[in-house]
Amino acid sequence: MHTMHDDMEGNMHGATHVKSSEKRISWRRLVQVSRGMAMRKRWIWALVLAVAAVAAYAGFAHATPQQSFSSKRLAMATFSDIFSHVQSKDPKWKEMIKTEGSSDLYVQENTWDPSAPGCDNKCIPSTGWHTHPGPSFVIVTQGSVTVYDGDDPTCTKHVYTANTENNAFFDPGDGHVHIIRNESGAVAKTIAVQLIPAGADRRQDADNPGNCSF
Repeated sequence: MHTMHDDMEGNMHGATHVKSSEKRISWRRLVQVSRGMAMRKRWIWALVLAVAAVAAYAGFAHATPQQSFSSKRLAMATFSDIFSHVQSKDPKWKEMIKTEGSSDLYVQENTWDPSAPGCDNKCIPSTGWHTHPGPSFVIVTQGSVTVYDGDDPTCTKHVYTANTENNAFFDPGDGHVHIIRNESGAVAKTIAVQLIPAGADRRQDADNPGNCSF
């Protein structure tokens, strides 16, 4: 005969079975969540290490230090606002210079020496890739220098030689990345006159743009 006592025992047994199942499910979920979190942490660490490795490689690959190159300041002065506008009829010529804010004017003597310590006639003296915050007028006073522009996909060389008609060049600055090398094997020198914002760094190193093979 089925009694109330039997029903109670059945209900208690069923409740115990449900609680045991819930415990097994909860434990299983906890294990799965823990495994998922551990896997996620491993992926995050792997990603962090990969990014760090790429950044380190990029910094190494893009480093363009100057080599067997030196720059000596001959003169420097600071000017307030400049305005100059000249028009000449004979010869026909027009000039305009206008600045707002103080400017520093530098006169620099630059030297590329392949015999300098560290090079010992076994390297190509170079400025490294760089730019200037303002324009530069450059005159080659000894030997030859070769200029490459960072925005030139063909990496065309521009050679300037002292005591020739092609002995000077103009660099506009303002982010124009370039490199000047001495590929002649002899000492080369230039005089550069540079106008930049007062207090700014005269030279700003730049990453290798990758358009040249060197």
